[in-house]
Amino acid sequence: MSSPVAHAAELRDVTLRDGLQLTGKMLPTQRKVDIARRLLALGVPALEIGSMARGDLVPPMADTLDVIAALSQEELQSCWVWVATPRHVEKAAAAGARNFQYCLSASDSHNQANIGRTTEASIAAFPEAAARAADVGGAIQLCIATALTCPFDGIIAPERVVAIAADVRTEAAGDIVLADTLGQAVPAQVTELFETVRAGSPVRRMVFHGHDTWGMGVANTLAAIAAGATMVDGALGGLGGCPFAPGASGNTSTEDLLFALRPAWFTPNVLAELVDVAEGLLADIGEPNRSKAAQGARSEAVAFEWVGRR
Repeated sequence: MSSPVAHAAELRDVTLRDGLQLTGKMLPTQRKVDIARRLLALGVPALEIGSMARGDLVPPMADTLDVIAALSQEELQSCWVWVATPRHVEKAAAAGARNFQYCLSASDSHNQANIGRTTEASIAAFPEAAARAADVGGAIQLCIATALTCPFDGIIAPERVVAIAADVRTEAAGDIVLADTLGQAVPAQVTELFETVRAGSPVRRMVFHGHDTWGMGVANTLAAIAAGATMVDGALGGLGGCPFAPGASGNTSTEDLLFALRPAWFTPNVLAELVDVAEGLLADIGEPNRSKAAQGARSEAVAFEWVGRR
């Protein structure tokens, strides 16, 4: 087998949150739990397992508390939950969650559509959310959605993102997640944003959340890593998108990212297993597989070690 590519980024699979939130067919709670456990067993270091968004607005996330409760505390150490208010943190923590991704948008228009309040209101509530996470010994990330473009306002000025990251009220966030919510960015823009945010805010772990709408998902993720990101997000089969962001499509594929990054735990056998997991999930919910690596793994190039054996 070829040597792993040198890198310093951890892959977080977000299939069970961002991947599922646009789907029309509901996935049973136990099926979600089984997928989480299989991914962890394969070596995936981090997962996003659900969202505290209102179930009537995002039906696929309505059972998130049940998913959390079904997992062990050891398993939950590797799992993240999307939150947008202090109350979200309280409810998720009571179910057992310990890692919280607090999301707001750089764009007021998107924050209103996604969360129902202004960006300023979300920032003002962050210290209380961070305190609730600290109460249970948990970790909290600050996720800045629409960090590059907004479906309503267009291009987002990097200074806007820097100001949010550097705001004293967000200093309790251990990580800053920069999200290319619409997948409209190109690598040069991602590089500029990461370098600007890193220079203008306290030193924290930098995370990139990308989408592959315009085919730049892997390239943008590699650019983010080169500019300092040490955690990156992906979803099986390129599944997903934001229900409150017109024009958003699937996440960058987990399989494609791992094939590019080659962490030591990622082997041809693991890729074959991930493709199996993804194909089963996508068949259940009637969604296409957008992963190029998955297509390659099912190809006839039998002399290539990464082609799966069926």
